[in-house]
Amino acid sequence: MKDEASSHSWGLTILRLVVGTVFFVHGWQKVFTFGIHGVAGLFGHVGIPLPLVSAGIVMAVEFLGGALLILGVATRLAAGLNAIDMVVAILAVHLKNGFFAQSMGVELPLTLLGACICLMLMGPGAASVEWLFARKMS
Repeated sequence: MKDEASSHSWGLTILRLVVGTVFFVHGWQKVFTFGIHGVAGLFGHVGIPLPLVSAGIVMAVEFLGGALLILGVATRLAAGLNAIDMVVAILAVHLKNGFFAQSMGVELPLTLLGACICLMLMGPGAASVEWLFARKMS
């Protein structure tokens, strides 16, 4: 049973690192390539309310939330915020395009949503700041 718990913990670690990296890189692109006005322009085009405010929130959630996931700090909160980000992305942009990623469909955001829900429910796994802190306290 202990081996199973350990493999679950390391499985969550891999999921957290991969998902965190995807969000961090997407956030990095929004912050350093598109900029807030570029992201706000896209949001306005697809009908997201308060596009400048929404762009700032999404940029922070993806960039900082991705970094928090990579580190394993506030994992459940970061995963929850990124899950909300993916629900909005699915409903506002991707759903009308079908399933497949090459047509901007729901494939990638749906996968990320599922991964975020898993991390919200299960936590960060091993090799996270939260895990190290918990070990030190016990």
